[in-house]
Amino acid sequence: MRNESWLNAGVHAPEVAERAGHGVDVLLKVYATCVDGQCEMANKRILEALTT
Repeated sequence: MRNESWLNAGVHAPEVAERAGHGVDVLLKVYATCVDGQCEMANKRILEALTT
């Protein structure tokens, strides 16, 4: 599985970066445009955080 697939699957960026052998800043700079379909999940998590 490629790094962008791991990110899209919901694996946290620090874990993906460690497995890829570089830092989170490099990972996100390279793969940020590849992350897709996370908006709904992010909105749900934000709403849950705000209501607890």
